[in-house]
This record gives sequence, C-alpha cells and structure tokens, in this order.
Amino acid sequence: MTALRWGFLSTAAINDKLLVGARASAAAEVVAVASRDRDRAAAYAAERGIPVAHGSYDALLADPRVDAVYISLPNGLHVDWSIRALEAGKHVLCEKPLTRSVAAVERAFDVADRVGRVLTEGFMWRHTPQTATLARLVREGAIGELRLVRASFSFMLDEPANIRLDPALEGGALMDVGCYCVSGARLLAGEPEEAVARQVLGPSGVDMRLAGVLRHAGDVLSELHCGFDLPHRHDLEAIGSTGALRIADPWHGVRPGIELSRADGSTERLPVEAADPYRLQFEQFARAVAGVEPPLLGRSDAAGQARAIDALYRAAETGGSARV
Repeated sequence: MTALRWGFLSTAAINDKLLVGARASAAAEVVAVASRDRDRAAAYAAERGIPVAHGSYDALLADPRVDAVYISLPNGLHVDWSIRALEAGKHVLCEKPLTRSVAAVERAFDVADRVGRVLTEGFMWRHTPQTATLARLVREGAIGELRLVRASFSFMLDEPANIRLDPALEGGALMDVGCYCVSGARLLAGEPEEAVARQVLGPSGVDMRLAGVLRHAGDVLSELHCGFDLPHRHDLEAIGSTGALRIADPWHGVRPGIELSRADGSTERLPVEAADPYRLQFEQFARAVAGVEPPLLGRSDAAGQARAIDALYRAAETGGSARV
C-alpha cells in the first residue's frame, strides 16, 4: 500500500505519540501540521521535522498534499472539524472521544458515507495484540461464563486551566479517560442496556471523579472507575465463572501481559507481544482506506460509545439509573 500522507490538526501533546507510530510504519507519512498561530505551527514543524506548517486549520484542509487528517482538538470540537475535514475530501482519524451524542455520531458518519471517506475514532488500545488476545480468551471461554468486567483509568490533574476541565469543550474524567473503560466493557461484554453512576464535580463543573455500573445482556455487569483526582491507575479485568483475566496496563500497553487466575487459586502469566498501538492504528486505517478490510472502529462502535457515555452521565446527573 502507498503510505497515506497525514496532516495533524493542532499541536496537542498527544501528537508526539502518533508521530512515533507513524515514523515506525511504511503506511503513514506526516507531511503537515496546523495551528491557529502560524509561528507556533512553524516552530512545531521545524522541531519535529514535519515538512509543511499551516497557520489555520482550514489551510491544512485545503492542502492537496494531505490525504488524511488526525484531529487532536478539544473534545467539543471533534465532530464539527471531522465533518469539515471529510467535506474537504480528507479521511479522518479523530482522537477519542468522538462525542457523547449519538445524533452527532450519525451526522458525522453520514457525511463520511456521502463523500466516500473513512472516519474512525482513535482508540489506539483496541489495535494491540494484548487487546485482541484478551477478547479472544474471553470469547473462547478461558474463564467460563463472563459475569463481571472491572475497568479503571485515573490520574492527578492539578492544572486549573487545563482544557480537560472546561465544560464548554466537553471536558470531564469520563470523557477523557473513562471512555477507555467504557470501550473495554463494551468490547468484552457487548452493548450495555442500563447504567448507574455517581460523580464528584470540580469547581469548573466537570466530573473530577466518576464511578459507574453498566448492565449488559445476560446480567453481565461492568464496574467503571475514572478520575482526575486519584492516583494513576489503569487496569482491565474480566471475571468469569471459573477464573479471571487481568491486564495491568491495558490502555497504553507499554508493559503488555495478561494474568490468568483460576478458581483453584493458581495463576499464570500469559506473555503478549509488545507493539506500538499508534503504529498499528495507522496501519489498520491505511488498510481500511485501501479497501482491504473495514475500519476496526466504525459507525456502530462510535455510536455505542456515545450511547453508553451519555447514559452514564444521565444517571450521574439524576442520581438514578438510565437506559442505554
């Protein structure tokens, strides 16, 4: 496959991780970056060896050298700029979360279908051998009948001006890191049917901490914990009738490995191949653009994410439960 030529819409810190992944792959070449400030874009491009710098997002979308756009803008801008990029003829990888609105998901994918371009939500963790192995083991009955999923993701955020704390930009712990927990629960247990959640709001009005329970078909439950005022925690566990599978580093996969615990008390560590999730994400995206395979994360997955996140927020806001 010919390498896709990528443009980065913004100079967000997350870009550096994707740059490493792109440079490790023959399927991606980062050719341009855009900022609202031309000097900032030029400095960013020079420091990172990106050939072209644009002083506006629209200028990057008009650049014929760019085949695909990675959007790392604040959450509240994801859908609008995804649509603008699609309408400019670009394929789009939008950083998670795309949105908490199912209607907005449908609107964006309707545009993608109309213009014949690929749109996908950037959950890089879904592309790793570790994730694929966990899902396969659960599916094949390695822990018997799945009964409970537990997922957590938190870190300490002590920057009052951080955009993650801006309600106008759809900030909040669930949107930023809890969305990974939702993705993990849905991957292992399927689409949820009901949500219960409680949240603690910060001074800006966004959720600093949220705990939720999702009920899936067959009475499988998922416990989700996320926060901006908790120590760094990240794990994913599938518990079944005969054992449990746990990943200590599920979302980034820097130290991959799966621990299998059996009902008799024995444990086994299952080695998993280490791989750059961002490289794998670029390569799967390129195959989808080439028509070799469908996008791993398309319309139905993005809609499922939005539906579950919205239900958790509705439950947290009312103090009750919400249908998904």
